Amino acid sequence: MKVLVIGSGGREHALVWKLRQSPRVSAVFCAPGNGGIAELATCMPIKITEHDALVQFAKGEGIGLTVVGPDDALAAGIVDRFDAEGLRIFGVNQSSARLESSKVFAKEFMFRHGIPTAASGQFSDANAARVFAAKMKTPIVVKASGLALGKGVIIAETHAEAETAIREIMEERKFGEAGAEVVIEEFLEGEECSIHALVDGESYLLFPSAQDHKRALDGDKGLNTGGMGTFSPADKVLPPELEARVRTEVLDRFIAGVKADGLDFRGMLFPGLMVTSDGPRVLEFNCRFGDPETQVLLTRLDSDLLELLEATIDKRLATVAPTWCADAAVCVIMASGGYPGAYAGGKEITGLAEAQATVFHAGTRREGERIVTAGGRVLGVTTLAPTLAEARAKAYAAVSGIAFEGAQFRTDIGAKGVA
Repeated sequence: MKVLVIGSGGREHALVWKLRQSPRVSAVFCAPGNGGIAELATCMPIKITEHDALVQFAKGEGIGLTVVGPDDALAAGIVDRFDAEGLRIFGVNQSSARLESSKVFAKEFMFRHGIPTAASGQFSDANAARVFAAKMKTPIVVKASGLALGKGVIIAETHAEAETAIREIMEERKFGEAGAEVVIEEFLEGEECSIHALVDGESYLLFPSAQDHKRALDGDKGLNTGGMGTFSPADKVLPPELEARVRTEVLDRFIAGVKADGLDFRGMLFPGLMVTSDGPRVLEFNCRFGDPETQVLLTRLDSDLLELLEATIDKRLATVAPTWCADAAVCVIMASGGYPGAYAGGKEITGLAEAQATVFHAGTRREGERIVTAGGRVLGVTTLAPTLAEARAKAYAAVSGIAFEGAQFRTDIGAKGVA
């Protein structure tokens, strides 16, 4: 079977890497891909927004399965477009993608179906949002409702900061149309944890736990990013008794909810969780593989990913039982200097060939024989070892041998899991 992966980041590199291992896959293509993906797949210069061109390529090349990586492609209806052409594709349809593309829609879904989440208000009027925020206890969480590349969440320590956040998001449109509506939430104390579950509309298949590191700097300081690293499993954050609650209070209710609402949800559900003293609370829904969670999860997956994706599409997840490596995995993101703010690209990367790690490329491109930076998050240096402490040591040893001008990374990825 020929497979097409849509996207150009570290998540897509990991998907390509894992799909290539399937004995049923004869060739892998990626649109548009990146400098690292080009070593494993044939990269096609087709943008994720060019649905007609993607359909034409899939038909012309005889693609047996297309796998969608980015959230914005799902929100734009790429799955509906492929379905209409009779092309097999993995990902949620546009209607289901609203659970990620609209935080207002997601909060209403959670409230309606009893899924534990933070108390909040949803607003399309900036003045009404300000009035609501002024009555809340600080800190206050202000979220752009739409897609903002993981950066549309601001934690305001004071009411003045909340007012500034509302102005920047709703009036100055810091995140574009994603800020047409905002969600104002109570701040939840606890540890964040990422869970992934394939969902076929009837049942789900829960992946091992992982913990992302969203803030740019050590100690969870600095601005929110798309993710500066992750590790799996995150058993200290989500022990078996809490995982059981996630199943009953989140996933079981989610399945009941999509059935009740008539949503044909077939794809990956990736809820961001806050594990509080009162139990797990859903911060947000994502409707695709996480980035950089995918890098550690697929590194630990021993089974054929293609089989799992097809079981999801065909509504037969209840019949599959994947196996997972018992080892721990760590992914450290190496980012461009200045990220998540302004940064310069085109910096040559050295040390990749010598790295004792699986290096997933996120923002790179190939210039002749050179690989250069071409994004905020550049590389995901990923390692596997019998213990989390060993995986951390291996990852940072590999990071120390890779260089590009202005490279920045956190030094504490996975430290909470070891402590």
